[in-house]
Amino acid sequence: MDTLEAMRVFSRIVELGSFTKAAEALGISRTMATVHVARLEERLAVRLLNRTTRRLSVTEAGHAYHERCVALLAEIDELESSLAAMAEQPRGVLRVTAPVSFGAQELAPALALYLERHPFVRLDVSLQDRTVDLVEEGFDVALRIARRVDPGLVARRLATTRSVICASPAWVARHGAPRTPADLAAHECLGYAYSGPTWSFEGPRGREEHRIRGETRANNGELLKVLALHGHGIALLPSFLVHRELAAGTLVELLPEYRAPTLGVHAVFPTRRHLAPKVRSFVDFLVQHFAQPLPW
Repeated sequence: MDTLEAMRVFSRIVELGSFTKAAEALGISRTMATVHVARLEERLAVRLLNRTTRRLSVTEAGHAYHERCVALLAEIDELESSLAAMAEQPRGVLRVTAPVSFGAQELAPALALYLERHPFVRLDVSLQDRTVDLVEEGFDVALRIARRVDPGLVARRLATTRSVICASPAWVARHGAPRTPADLAAHECLGYAYSGPTWSFEGPRGREEHRIRGETRANNGELLKVLALHGHGIALLPSFLVHRELAAGTLVELLPEYRAPTLGVHAVFPTRRHLAPKVRSFVDFLVQHFAQPLPW
């Protein structure tokens, strides 16, 4: 027997002063109302109502219990109303994680626009280049830049970004430009800590993989870009991060006939089931935002 339902039945009996009237108001039989109260008294080990064929009265314990029931049921009704409102309008704290450079450069303007449209949502954003466990670490949405995402997650593709092999003009003037991916073995390459020491390419002879040489590594693309701009080596970086520098000529693309993998920019979340409005509205917004022509 549902204790909460029994509390509602008992409270209505006290308010109306009758089992019959309470049963009619709640749409149940008088017998069921009697069973609810009897089970409640049995559970509490105290008599709540004195009843005879002619008269119904509330015991002292019943008055005290009714007072608490009224307050508790009102609080539960308020909670259910607030949850129902949340089911209709995005609100609450939205926890988002994204790669550092993409988050600061591309996601931040989108977040500002999203908050303008949804003033009842508060953001908790964590920028980090490692792959986080959404469920374990309590994130609602993650942005992932990768060829593929974990099949255990729901993913919506927002955009694509190609990987660009690039260096500064000063580096090329001093060391020359590699003619094939195999030539990279003779150059100082700036390694990205999360992708390993092997670079992949699609070229005239199909797919190739080459182990790079270099003593400098970092776990952040923005840092690698700055090192490349200052002539410290060759970097393999996503186009969203270097398109301005390529257009300005402060970085030059190398091996343009060899295409490094194209990466998908995805919004991922744990499940479609019972998706909170804040998550659904945010992902839908990102899909629309990144559907516009992108300079990278």
